[in-house]
Amino acid sequence: MNVLGLWNIADAEPDRIAMVDASGREVTYRELATLADRYATGLRGLGLKTGDALVSMVHNCVEAIAVYFAAYQSGLYIVAVNWHLTGPEVAYILTDSEAKAFIASDRFAAAARAAADEAQLPAAARFAVGEIEGFAPLAELGPAGAGRPAGRSTGAPMLYTSGTTGRPKGVRRPLTGADPDVVPPHTTAFFGLFDLTPYDDHVHICGSPVYHTAVLNFATISIQLGHKLVLMDRWDAEEMLRLIDRYRVTHSHMVPTQFHRLLALPAEVRAKYDVSSLRSMVHGAAPCPQATKRQMLEWWGPTVTEYYAATEGGGTVINGAEWLRKPGSVGKAWPWSVIQVLSEEDGSEVPVGEPGLVYMRMIGSSFEYHHDKAKTEDARVGDLFTVGDIGHLDEDGYLYLHDRRSDLILSGGVNIYPAEIENVLITHPKVADVAVFGIPHPDWGQEVKAVVQPASGIVGDAALTTELLEFAASQLAKYKRPKSIDYLLEMPRDPNGKLYKRKLRDRYISAP
Repeated sequence: MNVLGLWNIADAEPDRIAMVDASGREVTYRELATLADRYATGLRGLGLKTGDALVSMVHNCVEAIAVYFAAYQSGLYIVAVNWHLTGPEVAYILTDSEAKAFIASDRFAAAARAAADEAQLPAAARFAVGEIEGFAPLAELGPAGAGRPAGRSTGAPMLYTSGTTGRPKGVRRPLTGADPDVVPPHTTAFFGLFDLTPYDDHVHICGSPVYHTAVLNFATISIQLGHKLVLMDRWDAEEMLRLIDRYRVTHSHMVPTQFHRLLALPAEVRAKYDVSSLRSMVHGAAPCPQATKRQMLEWWGPTVTEYYAATEGGGTVINGAEWLRKPGSVGKAWPWSVIQVLSEEDGSEVPVGEPGLVYMRMIGSSFEYHHDKAKTEDARVGDLFTVGDIGHLDEDGYLYLHDRRSDLILSGGVNIYPAEIENVLITHPKVADVAVFGIPHPDWGQEVKAVVQPASGIVGDAALTTELLEFAASQLAKYKRPKSIDYLLEMPRDPNGKLYKRKLRDRYISAP
């Protein structure tokens, strides 16, 4: 029987390939474990102890994964930071998490330096992948050949919510004190949701940034279960297809934005690459228009699996075959998760088919928003919590999402869900991306505004506006149609597909 866990596999099969980095370099389990041991010993030497936090702002590379496993075996909270944040935003996370060490890539040098200075982080606690002024090289963290650190226990990610609707908050779970060499049953059970078993010639391709909760989980669990991890540094549609073909990739974690860009490739380009190895291409993090999902299922077959979850815990899942029977659904609750839809007014459970706030919980797990007890309590009803999504359950227990409560448009007393309008407009061939939100109206309270990123080579002008409004009129009731459309060269999304709608909305609301 094959063993599980990075260090166990490194002992049993030291030459087994754990990772292939963006340059094509292969890294064995022994090499990865040795690097994680070295960093962990170095962190202990700095004085970090169980329960302390380590902040990592490192691009997709071997060091990023090794730093994660160093924290994992040292009982530390690892805070993976969005690379696109500014210095002050990173400084806020350094301070709020009470970080005892900070590791950053040199490509983010300016923000890293500014953040470390503002947070008054000691010079001895700053390390760089590459060269950053005032930061020691990460290669100097820990002595070579030091072996495993003393007092090993399992750490955990403390990832910060995206901050699309306000200051991000760290989602912090109690540490278990468990042996980091023992892969917990819930880890294999989680991958089982997507029909992914240990070993079985599985190859995971990671094309999204590892600061995202699910991306980091999928990458590191793959290694724990004996799967080969293929890392992409910067995602490119054709390059992903090439790597799938080259390494016989079986699974990945993706977002709908990537689907759109894959589908935009010329048919002859798509046909060049063999994707028959794919078994479970998982997507989440952002709503997927039904037309896009159907095209991906036609191309990749029923391997396309969708889930809905939150950093805080719990979720649903639906495979491709199920989705064709329940189009638009994000699935049924995981076996160890509870999903309920409650009234916004009194917290009571709403009838089947009626929309309300989606609440969930993960059985046997708890969390708190770090340094924000009020937000933790505000998100809860009993032992259930919500992240503010609106949806409904059907008679078979399948969940359908409508929108975020914070994005809801109230016009003339009528609820309008921007996601419904976005899912129509994104299917127009001249639209590359779209955001819909409400802006103030003196009579109606709010009116519907659309901002469109035109497809390559398309000009956003009055003629396109007329065309898009006519297209919307063919599929949407009059009250749902945008009253105006503006154009941007690029929408403010993070690489995981999440739209910073608050920033976009604020720009228009504050405009004179």
